[in-house]
Amino acid sequence: MKGIIVAAGYGSRFLPITKTLPKEMLPLYDKTLLDCVLDEFEEAGIRDILIITSRRKKVLEDYLDREVELEEVFTREGKIQQREIIRPRNLNISFVRQQEMKGTGQALLLAQPWIKDEPFIVAYPDDIVLHTPGISTQLIAAYKHTPAHYLVVREELHNISRYGVIDGKQQGETLIVSRIVEKPTREEAPSHWVSIGRYLFEPEIFALLESGWKKHTTGEFYHIDAINTLAKEGKMRALPLKGMMLDTGEPESYLYSLLLYCKQHPKASKVLSRFLAENP
Repeated sequence: MKGIIVAAGYGSRFLPITKTLPKEMLPLYDKTLLDCVLDEFEEAGIRDILIITSRRKKVLEDYLDREVELEEVFTREGKIQQREIIRPRNLNISFVRQQEMKGTGQALLLAQPWIKDEPFIVAYPDDIVLHTPGISTQLIAAYKHTPAHYLVVREELHNISRYGVIDGKQQGETLIVSRIVEKPTREEAPSHWVSIGRYLFEPEIFALLESGWKKHTTGEFYHIDAINTLAKEGKMRALPLKGMMLDTGEPESYLYSLLLYCKQHPKASKVLSRFLAENP
């Protein structure tokens, strides 16, 4: 199975930092948000990965390339561990640029020639999931058990109007999705299940995206209508989240997620504990 990482956006909530640093390069203590998704894909056995970027995101390509000069310096100085840390991953990573910010639906259409006729997982680095096995591994297992299109959901009891909310019914460990309602009021929300940034699609979705794109006139084009069409046909399922989700989509939630990550990290947790003890 192939993997797609959608990383073309402006990251405007993090300006001015994201004028030059892609949001996907923001750190969670000892790794970037991009690394977290790549770790998740690697664990799931995904080796062919397409990263959808934009003109401002060339740093991502450089980050995943070899750094020959540093490798030679570390080798000469006997710093083998440092050399291994900067070596590129053993993955087949490709890049395609979204030349205009026309929405995630249009971004996914750019991947069609690369995907061809295989199922694929889509990841948005705003959402990082901490769990073993990882969420991509869970999605693949669900797909092998019951082939369908999948999205991942979690329960949200407070700010439900920020999310796409699922209407569906439980069947075994998954939900059969009848529709997804984008950013409803609390009164209009059909459930407490909200979608997060992980999907497993079959190539069938591209025909729906193409049809929607032809009718689209203004603004950004999203893949919600395609998902709702699949849901109406009984082809869409939701996998409840297992694990801790870190929402890094805006500065406040990023900071909170960073603290959560540090709390469970063997080294960072000691620093965090010392800070709390010294600053009650």
